Amino acid sequence: MPFQKSVPVVGIVGGGFTGATVALHLANTFGKRKPPKIVVFEPRERLGAGLAYDTAEPVHRINVPAGRMSAYPDDPESFTRWLEKTDALVDDPEAFSADGTPFPRRAIFGRYVAAQLAPLLSSGIVEHRRTTVSEIARDAGRWIVQPQDGQTTEVDILVVAVSHPSPSLPRSLRAIASHPKLIGDATRPDALAPIEPSDRVLVVGNGLTAADVIAALRRRGHRGAITAISRRGLRSRGHSKSVQDPFGDFLDHPSPTASHLLHRVRQQIAAAVRAGFTWHAVLDTVRSQAQTIWAGLPVAERRRIVRHLRPFWDVHRFRIAPQVEHALDEAVEDGSLSILAASVLSAKQGDDGFHLLLRKRHATEPMPLVVDAVVVTTGPGHGSILQSQPFLSGLAENGLLTLCPTGLGILNDRTARAVTAQGEHLETLFIAGPLARGTVGELMGLPQVTEHAVLVAQQVADILSAGPTGDPVKPAAFKKQAALP
Repeated sequence: MPFQKSVPVVGIVGGGFTGATVALHLANTFGKRKPPKIVVFEPRERLGAGLAYDTAEPVHRINVPAGRMSAYPDDPESFTRWLEKTDALVDDPEAFSADGTPFPRRAIFGRYVAAQLAPLLSSGIVEHRRTTVSEIARDAGRWIVQPQDGQTTEVDILVVAVSHPSPSLPRSLRAIASHPKLIGDATRPDALAPIEPSDRVLVVGNGLTAADVIAALRRRGHRGAITAISRRGLRSRGHSKSVQDPFGDFLDHPSPTASHLLHRVRQQIAAAVRAGFTWHAVLDTVRSQAQTIWAGLPVAERRRIVRHLRPFWDVHRFRIAPQVEHALDEAVEDGSLSILAASVLSAKQGDDGFHLLLRKRHATEPMPLVVDAVVVTTGPGHGSILQSQPFLSGLAENGLLTLCPTGLGILNDRTARAVTAQGEHLETLFIAGPLARGTVGELMGLPQVTEHAVLVAQQVADILSAGPTGDPVKPAAFKKQAALP
């Protein structure tokens, strides 16, 4: 139904955790004042689930304790109270680690977020448009959103809150791309269904998604050999066996280069070990101070971190749930899982499976490997973000969006406003969540995503509050600022 012209309209494209929490905090910002109309474009059945939490796979669990997951930065116990109130874990005794810490299934957290949005949806403050956005254009200071359902919507302020694109298929695997046992996106529902219990499996990539794939296969009774490869042979780490406070500090004397930062991290880990702590405590400090650390580094040094250090950061930063770690440990111990530092040189289909040649790290000769299935878990295709959805491509072609020079996401400023290739900061176009990480730095963990959602909501509320009461918002089309450092 058409919106009243006297009510400002905020459009949020993407209704996963990021988009849902932007809507939640924007609505809450107004309190008893008349809020704007908030329209969230999301094709999934409910808001708040998104790619991460819209999964029915039992082994997919949140990878941090429930007490550190919340939609509210100032109320970290919100999720745990909801768990107790709803008895959400009554049928899931495996949710608890050995020390009794709950690691619920990811779908449960998605239900929690949806519950926070439910009153706003019922009141009409937030509208869930269950559709995909095809095109976005700018006209007379407003954004014209064209979704697949055909109901064109004009919005005054636009928030892009979509997720990273699926992994890009390595070129070396394109020869077998059409085969059903080449699984290019393991996050799809029932993606692992083509794999039979006795299949020999190659997992390309060795991060969180790879860990989920291996744990899911074992739960399904898979008994074939699994080989997991990554260029450095790294494997996602688990949590500390005991609670530790963060150790060290990296803000007193900011590191000017990537190498200096790495040296300091190593120094602090050595000091932590001498003091009876583990590396977890130091990495927790880096994580909590990461946005300030990142802001102090020149773009060239940020790019060096992305190119050389990100794989090491990822396997220590994104820790797997104890249940998943146990599944991987068991697989290594019983010999069904091998982890190699290698990459795929070539692949072809044979009568007895896929014939692969691997390049092992530091080896001079290729390693042959025959498998029945290949699962790609190499992480988001950062380089193809602006080609991942038609509306993003259109905004990029019109010069309104461009890639961040770090190679992580879309270029935006410290207030989350999109920045064009010409250095213009778009006053009413915001980038929310992980796609803003090139500017912010640490923006993949849920607490940081929540804080960024609050930032975006506050920026939007400030614009709306500046307009005359009851009149449509008419902010400046562009705000010229200096380019980001």
